[in-house]
Amino acid sequence: MNEFLEYQARDVMTEDVVHVAPGTSLAEVQRIFEAHDFNGLPVLDEAGAFVGIVTKQDVLSAFCDDDESIFPPYPEILKRSVESVMTRDVSIVWPRTPLTRVLEKLSRGRFKSIPVCDDGVLCGIVAREDVLAALRRAAAGERPTRDRNGDR
Repeated sequence: MNEFLEYQARDVMTEDVVHVAPGTSLAEVQRIFEAHDFNGLPVLDEAGAFVGIVTKQDVLSAFCDDDESIFPPYPEILKRSVESVMTRDVSIVWPRTPLTRVLEKLSRGRFKSIPVCDDGVLCGIVAREDVLAALRRAAAGERPTRDRNGDR
């Protein structure tokens, strides 16, 4: 199990991450959630910098903002932009963050996934499933595979 100590975020992260822009409508976010069964999406600005995350909880919260109607105005709410509901203060990790620290952040923060960033640029995302798979591989004696430069 000592092999798990060698794993880093970059060893298990998904690199090709589906993301949205701050101006994306909540309707589009809802379509992406349904199509991919994601719980959250990173938000990148027009320069490609990571600026936050929008989760299913954020979208649900948008329906609680209207105190004036008995039923939330569903079509109107779905026209709102991601930036109106997204979480901006997001816990992140770096590509070389030990997976033990990622596990701790996911567990203590009760996150389902955590963005991997380097200098404000999104490199990937690590989900609970990725960490569980690494734990299983480490228990079987498998080490992370990196070349001599430390790259995957």
